[in-house]
Amino acid sequence: MASVLIIDDEPAITSALAQYFERTGHEVNRAHSGEEGIVAVKRVHPDLVLLDLRLPDLNGFEVLDRIREHNPVVIMITGHGDVPDAVRAMQAGAESFLTKPVELAHLGAVATRALEKARLRQMNRYLADRRGRLPATPLLGTSAPMRELAQQIELLARSDRTTVLITGESGTGKGYVAESIHRASVRGERPLVEINCAALSGTTLDAELFGQELTPSNGSDALRPGLLDIAEGGSVFLDEIGDLDPQLQPKLLRVLEGKSFRRLGGTREITADVRLIAATGKDLVSEVTDGKFREDLYYRLSVMPINLPPLRARSREDLLELIARLVEELRPNLLDAPTELDDDVLERLLKYSWPGNIRELRNVLERAMIMARGLERVAIGHLPTEVREASGAGVDHHIPRTLSEVERIHIDRTLRAHNANRTRAARELGISRATLIKKIKEYGLESNEARATRQRVIG
Repeated sequence: MASVLIIDDEPAITSALAQYFERTGHEVNRAHSGEEGIVAVKRVHPDLVLLDLRLPDLNGFEVLDRIREHNPVVIMITGHGDVPDAVRAMQAGAESFLTKPVELAHLGAVATRALEKARLRQMNRYLADRRGRLPATPLLGTSAPMRELAQQIELLARSDRTTVLITGESGTGKGYVAESIHRASVRGERPLVEINCAALSGTTLDAELFGQELTPSNGSDALRPGLLDIAEGGSVFLDEIGDLDPQLQPKLLRVLEGKSFRRLGGTREITADVRLIAATGKDLVSEVTDGKFREDLYYRLSVMPINLPPLRARSREDLLELIARLVEELRPNLLDAPTELDDDVLERLLKYSWPGNIRELRNVLERAMIMARGLERVAIGHLPTEVREASGAGVDHHIPRTLSEVERIHIDRTLRAHNANRTRAARELGISRATLIKKIKEYGLESNEARATRQRVIG
């Protein structure tokens, strides 16, 4: 929802314009003098300013000059304008110059174009702030399971309103998948904003995500937009959702169910046109069982979950593809560094278990290439000790299984996670209870189910 500030000394005009923009879903503020308008710009940071040329204390050009540093998009309106005034207004930074009386339909069309420009400015500011801090872009791989995963990501990208839950260990590429889903969707030209739920406390996270309405009682009188405001029309990536403060979980559930929220300290419901993409390295089913995560929020998040396997569980072909792409990515920034690896280097890289996953692999490659500058190839001595001594014990990069075997294992684990509760298991699996019962019989899981039930009763 965009914010509009009307600066005009005629109450009838400000009232009529305010009613029009409020009916079209905008947040409206009013000011009846130049000085009052300047204070309001500093306080609410509006996306669009409708500015009268003739005000009781200042003229519109003076106001325009004093609010320029806050970078709002301005439409100047006057009942006394002529061509020189219009030219001067445009040169001074106004987006448009309209003469009273203004037809509301025409004003609405001009305002829509102006607000689109305001949105682009906001996106560019956000992207400029993020520039240089974006993570590396790892690839998923080329094996059949990873191609299937890529297909799921493509399907999710097409469904721009479906909530996404990405699970996997730290460093497996959850941020990359979130960005891929967003960029490939119709929201791809809008912002993708990211917040780490584990990095901020409850109140700070509340203000950062939902925004804050400050009042004189707490030391100020201002509106602080949140990431949901910045991401309007785009996506919000909630990393480490498993660490979300319990007090904020109902508020997030409200966004998912009703597409609305309230700012910290506010009472008004605000609509949110955003797609939520969440990621976690935790087992949310266990978190729900332990009472640390809301069950209804979990089901709203996991409409179509994506699980990213750790590197130790990926195939050799996936690792080879990943190593090749990471070396290619690092090469432009490492002059005189070799891009070829000795055979024993590659062997150690494939044997190592990679507890830090893609992030650790990238760091190891970058360090090795730096140490090998001026040489033709990266040698075994350029690798860290723990990688050089990798024996491959306990590392199984690929376990050949049929789809039926994978399905049986997944259903068995899901039933165990829910203590053999068929209704809950079917809901998580995304199938009907009748289908689940049929699968239990087909895969001979009744004995396992009975054992889980006995454990639940006894325990």
